[in-house]
Amino acid sequence: MKAFLFFLTIASVFFSCSNPETYDILIKNGQIIDGSGNPGYVGDIGIRADTIAAIGNLQDAIGTSEIDATGLVVAPGFINMLSWATESLIEDGKSQSDIRQGVTLEVFGEGWSMGPLTDEMKVDEEKSQGDIKFPISWTTLSEYLDFLVDKGVSTNVASFIGATTVRIHELGYEDRAPTAEELESMKSLVKQAMEEGALGVGSSLIYAPAFYASTEELIELCKVAAAYDGMYISHMRSEGGRLLESLDELIRIADEAKIRAEVYHLKESGQANWGKYDAVVAKIDSARAAGLEITTDMYTYVAGATGLDAAMPPWVQEGGYNKWAERLQDPLIRKQVLQEMKTPTDEWESLMQAVEGPEKMILVGFKNDSLKYLTGKTLAEVAELRQLSPEETAMDLVVQDGSRVGTIYFLMSEENVKKQLALPYMSFGSDAGSYSIEGVFLKSSYHPRAFGNFARVLGKYVREEKVISLEEAIYKLTTLPATNLKIKKRGTLKEGYFADLAIFDPTQIQDHATFEEPMQYATGMVHVLVNGTPVLQNGEHTGAFPGQVVKGPGFKE
Repeated sequence: MKAFLFFLTIASVFFSCSNPETYDILIKNGQIIDGSGNPGYVGDIGIRADTIAAIGNLQDAIGTSEIDATGLVVAPGFINMLSWATESLIEDGKSQSDIRQGVTLEVFGEGWSMGPLTDEMKVDEEKSQGDIKFPISWTTLSEYLDFLVDKGVSTNVASFIGATTVRIHELGYEDRAPTAEELESMKSLVKQAMEEGALGVGSSLIYAPAFYASTEELIELCKVAAAYDGMYISHMRSEGGRLLESLDELIRIADEAKIRAEVYHLKESGQANWGKYDAVVAKIDSARAAGLEITTDMYTYVAGATGLDAAMPPWVQEGGYNKWAERLQDPLIRKQVLQEMKTPTDEWESLMQAVEGPEKMILVGFKNDSLKYLTGKTLAEVAELRQLSPEETAMDLVVQDGSRVGTIYFLMSEENVKKQLALPYMSFGSDAGSYSIEGVFLKSSYHPRAFGNFARVLGKYVREEKVISLEEAIYKLTTLPATNLKIKKRGTLKEGYFADLAIFDPTQIQDHATFEEPMQYATGMVHVLVNGTPVLQNGEHTGAFPGQVVKGPGFKE
């Protein structure tokens, strides 16, 4: 009997040595930081097709393709909680500026989503297109996401349904409450989107026509999303003068709709409001202690970026861009707008009043070729060129450009940025598109967050300034947002999960984009895999488009 057992043992050893485990891709000797927040360890990862098949000591295994990750961190792919790559990915699906930072999932839907659209909305959207032009062949949000994947994208994509989009679908740009029938239609649109895989409802309440929505309207939409375990995520009504009151509104919506809620790009805008940080955190912590699931995200800069619409009262924008531009050319209305742009108020959120002056507003996004020479100049510089006040200049530019004119506003304090990074419920979003440094993208300028937001976390705030640990940073870039969104089998390195991986040199990862020269890729990201397919290899894009649509928790086949 002993001889027989000895024979079986020898046979087993011989068999295992002559038939080693084989993987499509074998990643060897990497510092595995799995996203859980636990300390990293040296190990191997075996990938088959689009899935992580094994993690641990796989030294006897072989891979059809092998990656030596010695000295490199192997992490889950990063999640961009606030992406505006909705159009840039149509132009170029490579998603270069984000892929080169390790982003493998772009999450859309800050108030506006790419569906559902009416025929009139499609016409309006095509007319408003700038340098990137495309026919709108889809109607629903899910059709748009499928369109992206069919066209080919390197990253995975997901989206909230925009409360603004739903409102425009039923009410247009009118400043009024929906009728009971209209509200039911809006709720039906949310229901359809949730069943088709939307992550929840997104709002952006400083902008017209989103500004016109009442708290009660938002609660009703969120109740629908809550029934599908979705999230409410919001650019709140104010991030400055009425920041605390706006946070109260978000907490009320979460409570009454029984929904998880997240604050988009948490900030304290304007020097007069920098001191509100402790009160903001106290409100969030109190709500969480009471059982509400409130989370936040941020970008890692002291300046935000939006349009000149955020410098003008919402009432003048009622009816959409054409009505807005028409009013700005009426001398009496223009005089009133000028006065309101100069007068401090809590009735609406003026980012122009929040900055220290027009020299802190950089113009970066023009639609009209004849105005592109102004790209990169401050509003103060353009006003001086034109011998007009900054307010009059802003109004003229909106009319002349046929757009809201992309603008960077310097609003926040570096001290608060650092404190926010350390919040246990903080994740990250670029609030930007994902671009290449070629082609049509060269016609505009950008906020550096589009090229450096995620690398900046790991380089500046982890390695250089040691604000948070590497393990904590990766948790906040991966597992935390995936858990908040309740998406399946992503955000963590675990057997059976999708093989979305970011492999980087922790001593070299670095952002290079600046406000003066934003179009500079981050460096130090060595390999990126999306659904098991290498998209970045030795720091260079492979041209692969393995991105898929990531569905929310309410998705029904």
